[in-house]
Amino acid sequence: MAMASSFKNLIFFLSFSQILSIILTHQYHPLDPLTPSELNQVRTIVRGSNPIPHHNLTFQYVGLDEPDKPSILSWLSNQSTKNPPRRASVIARIDKKTHEITVDLSTHSIISDRIYDGHGYPTLTFEEQTAANKLPLTYAPFVASISKRGLKLEEVGCGSFSVGWYGEKRKTNRVVKVMCYYLDGSVGIYMRPIEGITTIVDLDEMKITGYSDRLMVPVPKADGTDFRGSKQKPPFPPRLKEITVFQPKGPSFTISGHSIRWANWEFHLAFDMRAGPIISLASIYDLEKDERRRVLYKGFVSELFVPYMDLTEEWYYRTFFDAGEYGFGLCAVPLEPLRDCPENAVFMDGYFTGQDGTPGKIPNVFCVFERYAGDVMWRHTEGAIPGKVIREVRQEVSLVVRMVSTVGNYDYIVDWEFKQSGSIKATVGLTGTLEVRGSKYTHKDQIEEEVYGTILAENTIGAYHDHFLIYHLDLDVDGDANSFIKARLQTTSVTDDRSPRKSYWSVVSEKAKRESDAKIQLGLKPAELLVVNPNKMTRVGNYVGYRLIPGSVERALLSDDDYAQLRGAFSKYNLWVTPYNKSEKWAGGLYTDQSRGDDNLAVWSLRNREIENKDIVLWYTMGFHHVPYQEDFPVMPTVSSSFELRPSNFFEYNPVLKVKPPKDIKWPNCSTLIMA
Repeated sequence: MAMASSFKNLIFFLSFSQILSIILTHQYHPLDPLTPSELNQVRTIVRGSNPIPHHNLTFQYVGLDEPDKPSILSWLSNQSTKNPPRRASVIARIDKKTHEITVDLSTHSIISDRIYDGHGYPTLTFEEQTAANKLPLTYAPFVASISKRGLKLEEVGCGSFSVGWYGEKRKTNRVVKVMCYYLDGSVGIYMRPIEGITTIVDLDEMKITGYSDRLMVPVPKADGTDFRGSKQKPPFPPRLKEITVFQPKGPSFTISGHSIRWANWEFHLAFDMRAGPIISLASIYDLEKDERRRVLYKGFVSELFVPYMDLTEEWYYRTFFDAGEYGFGLCAVPLEPLRDCPENAVFMDGYFTGQDGTPGKIPNVFCVFERYAGDVMWRHTEGAIPGKVIREVRQEVSLVVRMVSTVGNYDYIVDWEFKQSGSIKATVGLTGTLEVRGSKYTHKDQIEEEVYGTILAENTIGAYHDHFLIYHLDLDVDGDANSFIKARLQTTSVTDDRSPRKSYWSVVSEKAKRESDAKIQLGLKPAELLVVNPNKMTRVGNYVGYRLIPGSVERALLSDDDYAQLRGAFSKYNLWVTPYNKSEKWAGGLYTDQSRGDDNLAVWSLRNREIENKDIVLWYTMGFHHVPYQEDFPVMPTVSSSFELRPSNFFEYNPVLKVKPPKDIKWPNCSTLIMA
């Protein structure tokens, strides 16, 4: 959806005090997540409009139906403008059908209710997964299978797995496959799978519709699988001395509702039960121009695609979409002070909707803190002046917003980091436990077949797999009319006498005109990737812009016709660029569970729309190919990757040239200076 031209020159951001005044006057920011009272209101309205038994109505997703972009820009530019309508987007299951419902909270009414009849199903709820997980424990064939293996039924725990799609022509029922694990001496439940047994559960009927006990495989031993510190035995490594982060005058940032101000940055932070953290309206103050300038309208994790490479009967379908199938925000966990976040962190809560529509709370879902780790923002020692040595150093202090989502066995640490230099850095850390397969093998030398993984311990195979996280990045660099430029670094041979050199490289810029011009697989040739405003230039004539500095350049290795890859086709390219469209939010499609790859980013992009001098969205895919190693057992040390959005001719000169270093404080009886 192209932005109306009348909005192109709107003032996007006001001063923080003006925004605060608007919030106080209008009671809420239009992008604030729904409050518990609003979630209750949604529940009342939806249930009241459906005279069916309440057990036939389930809430699969409830979130803010955000106003159109022009409405947000208009509201921000004019304090006297009324708030845009406050609406909620609801995906519900009613009598085994998926309903897309829009609720107007101001009029206490439903303004649309559409039945979706395409491929795919909504996000799973915790409640239905919990109910499905209990069914095998009272199912006679399963009880017999556990007894046959000599296991204790009371030590068995189960988990629900989405089933994917593998070419079926007919629409299948809404089902999960339930796989089970064995505790008995360990809390590392994912380290002790009970292989060979599969239970199929119909979620709408909540009953078992399929069962198989295909083979007997030894359950991995409990020894070495418990990751709790209290259960570890000597010897222990040296213990580090105390360390802390101390700000005697408090943090330098302020939080008003969901609006955050720090240094030269202002932005809005919201929680969504599918996406997790959503960063909106990020703007930066330009000292030279004495104005606040637009950078990022909206950024969030759109989808996580995690395909496993094991082709065995109990594993081939494990090609998960952690946001669309399970809810990346729904799986968020409370952050532990002093462990997940440093001592100077401030915490925020998040709210979601349970299956029956009742609001739920995730305390401490976000933490916000200033980071100083001894890094240098900039420095120079000038030693070329006779008789003088001039040295200037500035410490790197940044602001971090963090969330941790535990989707089954994996813990994802998601950071959004804002720097005084104008950069926004997004980092994802992967930790938690591996998804392992039980095996008859106790040593690598015994393996005579393809096991699709690494033997990590006796009877334990760590399966090869991928993680692809795709970010939705709606950059508005000094306005919404932007272009994407790929600047290739090209080697040129010197064939004349102008220099003794034989070669050099230069920059060859290509402005993308259509979507097909901007689909990029990174790592093949060096290039600069820029979003510029072709209508704004610096004093010396460069387009103002931001560039994407990739971290991971991994991409899918699966064949294009693999069913899993059809569903996760966004992983084929590291970068996509599309024109802004409010409805194009989820890269894997709105209904990801059992989707068929017919409604996702790759399909939308086939329209090959114009993207030059338009309101455009970048989609960046961060990938990890994970070959497990024994150091990942029983819990893996964090592995991280990141990317950076960095100003590129956005400012007239170094924006942190005039930044003053934080004051130093001297502790009593201590000669070391501590930064405050």
